[in-house]
Amino acid sequence: MMRGGVFSMHRVFRFCQLMAVAGVAAFAAGLAAAAEPRKPDADACTLHAGPTRSVVRVVDAETVALDDQQEVRLIGALAPRSPDLASDAQPWLPEVAAVAALRALVLGRSVSLATAGRGRDRYGRQLAHLFVEEKGERVWVQGALLAGGHARAYGLPGSYDCMRELTAHERVARQAGLGLWANAAYAVRSARATRDLMRRRNAYEIVAGKVAKVTATKARTYVNFGADWRRDFTAGIEQRVLRANPNWAKTLAGLEGKRVEVRGWIQYRNGPYIDIEDPSQISPAENELPGRSPPPAGAMTSSDRSEQPEREKEERPVPSAPGALDL
Repeated sequence: MMRGGVFSMHRVFRFCQLMAVAGVAAFAAGLAAAAEPRKPDADACTLHAGPTRSVVRVVDAETVALDDQQEVRLIGALAPRSPDLASDAQPWLPEVAAVAALRALVLGRSVSLATAGRGRDRYGRQLAHLFVEEKGERVWVQGALLAGGHARAYGLPGSYDCMRELTAHERVARQAGLGLWANAAYAVRSARATRDLMRRRNAYEIVAGKVAKVTATKARTYVNFGADWRRDFTAGIEQRVLRANPNWAKTLAGLEGKRVEVRGWIQYRNGPYIDIEDPSQISPAENELPGRSPPPAGAMTSSDRSEQPEREKEERPVPSAPGALDL
């Protein structure tokens, strides 16, 4: 798996034979039997092998301290944090569960570090993927947390490597309603619910809706989810991102009329806005993915109830086996 200092992620599911950690025991056997190795391709995730250290402390649900005094942030897995910032805030159960899951995976154990892209965050913490040995198998810590519903997949500028693998593991938990996906605070937001989105400024969200118009300007391309760009939800892509991904840039106009998901931090720019730094931030909506079945006629999700009759009814995705994920 590790040759010449490079860690190949083509067989990532083989690394993620999850043990019984905070509600993911039911998925351990499924992940162990998941997809056969893929042939290398241009989108494959390749990590550079780093040192092996011991974890002496779990700082929070996405940060660990090592025996060499370094702190490592688990890039790619965004842990839940309490939305209550008051000094006397009560423990936030999704965060407590995520910390417990990470502690069970790595505390007091040797971990292998692997890196790609950006080396450190703005606080000086090392950005890395972690691997532990479990019953003779190498377990990807980020993948285990995501598949257990203890984190959401995300990237930072310069660190969007392995997003396909990260979101595939996230999808396992989403389809099963595990962990944070059973909590309304982490529900996928409707692009039509602009007031709700504005209340979530500076928060990381996944927003789903039908693309109304894609408009290109000299500075950036806008993916608009409504007719009023001064008020409706919009995703924007700067020219430097488009130049770095020319083939993807050519496909953006084809998003018009399609349901997609956009993930990122909510900002305010003439309405709620997400800045796109990487193609992985825009993807087909869950109910648009291959293999999904439409709901029974008249079926309504909880988010539909709050917005009827203005918006169309959303389809509820049908969970598929982990082995069906495209890794």
